[in-house]
Amino acid sequence: MPDRRDRLAATTLALVDIPSESRDEAAAAAWVEQELAAAPLRLAYREGSALVYETEPAGRPLVVLAGHLDTVPAQGNRPGWIEDGCVVGLGASDMKGGVAVMVEIGRWLAVERPDLTVDLALLFFPREELPLEESALPGVFAGHEAITRAELAVMLEPTDNTIQAGCLGNLYARLVVRGESAHSARPWLGRNAIEKAIAALAPLLPVPAREVDVSGLRFVEVVSPTGVEGGIAANVVPDSAALDLNFRYAPDRAPDDAERRIHELFDPVGEVTVTSNSPAARVVVDATLVQSLREAGGFAVEPKQAWTPVAEFDAAGIPAVNLGPGATRYAHRADERVEIDELVRTFEALTRFLRGSV
Repeated sequence: MPDRRDRLAATTLALVDIPSESRDEAAAAAWVEQELAAAPLRLAYREGSALVYETEPAGRPLVVLAGHLDTVPAQGNRPGWIEDGCVVGLGASDMKGGVAVMVEIGRWLAVERPDLTVDLALLFFPREELPLEESALPGVFAGHEAITRAELAVMLEPTDNTIQAGCLGNLYARLVVRGESAHSARPWLGRNAIEKAIAALAPLLPVPAREVDVSGLRFVEVVSPTGVEGGIAANVVPDSAALDLNFRYAPDRAPDDAERRIHELFDPVGEVTVTSNSPAARVVVDATLVQSLREAGGFAVEPKQAWTPVAEFDAAGIPAVNLGPGATRYAHRADERVEIDELVRTFEALTRFLRGSV
């Protein structure tokens, strides 16, 4: 076989060059099927662009390696290229590099036929970059229930090759403050909703951050205003003003507790409507398989200060962590890239982990 480093770089570049913006992942899924045709893996599930490959069950702990095929829209960064030891282009970091490592593990199984100490599943899925309502994972869990018996899922999203445990919950809400419209030349005849909102929100914002220690990891819980809307016309006192809120809550909160907190903060100001609420994920750093994974790569362990699909695995009863070769600072950028040496590091650590060579 060609040098592993060159092969991982070439595979990542090939994936970067396949258009796979969200809802258009079919070509990428077909490419993965072609590349894994010779691997000693059974295609256990296929629905649209979601694929699950499995080794022959042998009664060992089941480990799932998972990666999404979609990217954000292109920014003049496809096709990709290689420079300065990196693969550069759309999705290189988030997360064509991680998918390339998964494909290379399939090739490794085909060529080297290693003895594994775990049962293995490779899960490729679409639409991760879209709102949770469009996630493909609930369909996978319902359509292939065997995967929910996994003892660990490793989501290969960009983490700079650290194990990022747990994740924040992600709640979106809209606050509407009501007033009464009037001519702007005679504002005393109405109630200016914008002025009312500013006065009521001034003592509340910014909402103080809350630091939470979970299994020795520090999560920072924050509420951020992310949008504002108001006004009817330049000469009209507005009768309503709206504020969009994003609450990133710590893993020690349940979703209903997060909703209560938002209402507690903002109900005195106006009408609060929660529009979306994605749960946080448990922190599973003390699990035996996670410790083995950590030792296999000498990985640092950090909190996931964001929301990721590990929360969906957790909701399905599957312990999960994030670990991937991509650099978080390059995700979604026009100059998105992944270091080839980091691809190699992820691959080698995962193969040691799967063989139990730690």
